[in-house]
Amino acid sequence: MAGSAGLPLTHLPVIDAMRYRPHHARRRRGLWLVVALLAAHLRADPRGQAHAQVGPASQNESHSLRKRLEEHGVRLDIRYDGEMFAGVSGGLRQGGTYLGNVNLQFTLDAQRLIRWPGLTLFLYGLGIHGGHPSTFAGDAQGVSSIEGPTKWPLEEAWIQQDLFGNRFSVLIGRYDLNSEFYRLQSAGLFLNSSFGIGPEFSQSGQEGPSIFPNTSVGARFALKPVKEIILRAALLDGVPVDRPNGARRIFAKGDGLLVVGEAAYLHRPSTLEQPRARRFRIGRNCCGPYAGKFALGAWYYSAGFDDLASVGADGRPVRRRGSGGVYLLADQAVYQDADHPERRLSLFGELGIGDPRVNRFAYYTGSGLTVSALVPGRAQDELGIAVAAAHNGSQFIEAKRAQGVREGRSEVTVELTYLAQITSRLAVQPDLQLVISPNTDPTVKNAVAFTLRFELSL
Repeated sequence: MAGSAGLPLTHLPVIDAMRYRPHHARRRRGLWLVVALLAAHLRADPRGQAHAQVGPASQNESHSLRKRLEEHGVRLDIRYDGEMFAGVSGGLRQGGTYLGNVNLQFTLDAQRLIRWPGLTLFLYGLGIHGGHPSTFAGDAQGVSSIEGPTKWPLEEAWIQQDLFGNRFSVLIGRYDLNSEFYRLQSAGLFLNSSFGIGPEFSQSGQEGPSIFPNTSVGARFALKPVKEIILRAALLDGVPVDRPNGARRIFAKGDGLLVVGEAAYLHRPSTLEQPRARRFRIGRNCCGPYAGKFALGAWYYSAGFDDLASVGADGRPVRRRGSGGVYLLADQAVYQDADHPERRLSLFGELGIGDPRVNRFAYYTGSGLTVSALVPGRAQDELGIAVAAAHNGSQFIEAKRAQGVREGRSEVTVELTYLAQITSRLAVQPDLQLVISPNTDPTVKNAVAFTLRFELSL
């Protein structure tokens, strides 16, 4: 999540995701919202200007007001992400469902508003509704990066100060670490949750790290010693603000801390063609597009966790102090057409190693390729194919066997997707996923899932 919250629904085993199955009334409200947003979109042409027959004066006034606010440093973004999902075969069951997210983002640039250089205030509210694709596919990684429990959470609320000519940045507040950490430009095209953040990290800790749709509070520090290198570190509450029992707590006793660090090298040649201006990639995106990125990251929880397999003399699980992991990311444009620079081929790879003593997944591997502007005249479109594999740790398998449960080693998902930028405000993305060994359960057949996602921004 996307991806994609306690443990985010997109990263939970299917048995947990089924608890959040919504009522049909909630799905109908979501569909009515889609209709309303589409109606609003049809009043504007691809450049966002109103057609004469639908009240041009009112539309132009609204556009003018929004432009004036942005000139003064006040920006409001409204986006709707929707998915029509079908479990075609295999998995737990066949059938379809609909789900969506309303994204409300408010940004205040203090430089423009009150002449305070480098200060930014950001608020991000989510409206999550609809069904749960993983209850059909039966997978553990999450075939949808926007799946979550039906609610209206506050995803982010932070203040950021950039200093020393934008070479150093401090952010404090409620923060989605996946907006900057464990993140690749090419992988962001795909809908499976593991391409947002690997399951060895997303399913760690007491209730998951600070990612969609449940985030924590803390601080993030960033340093840019030279143009190509970015060093980031975050210190966060070890448990998200919204607790499973409905309570909201910050730095409660026993939470511990989550510490995350990442060093990234970004290559940006001056001839790099700008990618299409869509907003699927939630986050800061402060540094613009790149031709290549290589990153090494690490994370650590300071709290205590029960060992999955080892038991003490009293019959209780052995308590382990702390839990951590590392990840390695690479993303590189390997071909660019000299006559059509927007046409290019990129390859990416991901490797994440978790803590198999206390977490289910010992490691994760992901890789894929994307092609931009493959179809003539469709410069903003992208085609991609990728593979995500989550691998169980030996302790998890041993614990299952002790319970008399057979457990496979890995869940592997192959994803094929195509994103079409219909207008500057509307993108449509058909997506096909084959899930091999869903939830690593030998009794569940391989699943085939089709999703049609769309993004509508106002």
